[in-house]
Amino acid sequence: MTPAPETLVTARLRLRRPRPADAQAIFERYASDPEVTRYLGWPSHKTIDDARAFLEFSEVEWTRWPAGPYLAFLEDDTLAGATGLAFETPWRASTGYVFARDAWGRGLASEALAAMVTLAPALGVRRLYALCHPNHHASRRVLERGGFAFEAVLRHHTTFPNLTPGQPSDCACYAIAFGGEILEF
Repeated sequence: MTPAPETLVTARLRLRRPRPADAQAIFERYASDPEVTRYLGWPSHKTIDDARAFLEFSEVEWTRWPAGPYLAFLEDDTLAGATGLAFETPWRASTGYVFARDAWGRGLASEALAAMVTLAPALGVRRLYALCHPNHHASRRVLERGGFAFEAVLRHHTTFPNLTPGQPSDCACYAIAFGGEILEF
């Protein structure tokens, strides 16, 4: 598998592979904010060590697969959020995004998502999907505008630890398929 570039540039964002020195900014800008992490599938960071654990996870993903998480920086080098690709197989990956509150409503999540939609097939991904809480209407709109098709609500599928810790919740599944034959039933 061809590795992804460690840095991608969009109209307003510089997406780059996370580094150990990013822990404090990740913690402060978005990962410890309960409003930002409310609908996410990972718990709000309580300490800087949680951000460091994410960075260790990121390094493993980038070593094992052709890509992994990307941090999203504004033109002034302010950390705005994160996106990335999470590979399950060489041809199937998931994506998502998280942005600091002061970055909301500016189209940055859509811009980051578009970069992942462009990158994924270049790395051999045939199916790119995203999961989100059914009540996260803003995220659902981003996915729909980004070309993802709503596939289903997966019943009791995902734990959202910042909403209902330890309890599986329903989850909306969106996906894009790249190339290949589509069978009609």
